[in-house]
Amino acid sequence: MITEFTKTVSGSGVKLTPQRMAILDCLNGNESHPSAEEIFRHVSQTYPMMSFATVYNTLSMLRDKGLVLELTIDPARKRYDPNVKLHHHVICLGCGKIADVHAEYELDVPADIAEAFVMSGNHVEFYGTCRACGNAAQLKGE
Repeated sequence: MITEFTKTVSGSGVKLTPQRMAILDCLNGNESHPSAEEIFRHVSQTYPMMSFATVYNTLSMLRDKGLVLELTIDPARKRYDPNVKLHHHVICLGCGKIADVHAEYELDVPADIAEAFVMSGNHVEFYGTCRACGNAAQLKGE
């Protein structure tokens, strides 16, 4: 299925192979911020001969072209977000769920930091416990 996301990727000069289309379909509108491993598991159901390297290399290429965000929220694995508009994230400390926090503003950088660094962007992470994890803890009596 050709989506706006697929059109954007295609318009950037990316060759759309069937394997890349499967990866794009997995990412399109996906707000779960999947890891490369999760994407691989999903697309290998349709393309069992696809290698993990194909998924990883495609994600790296999409990141380099600015078509997906690569998040390093989880030190064990990178996560991928097809929403490249300015926004932040909230992470559940219980289950690791990541959700978008929509904010259309940049943070003010203190003058001493701005003088010491050439800023390329910003990203804020909020941490807490999602309702499902909070409810589970209450049921356990924690």
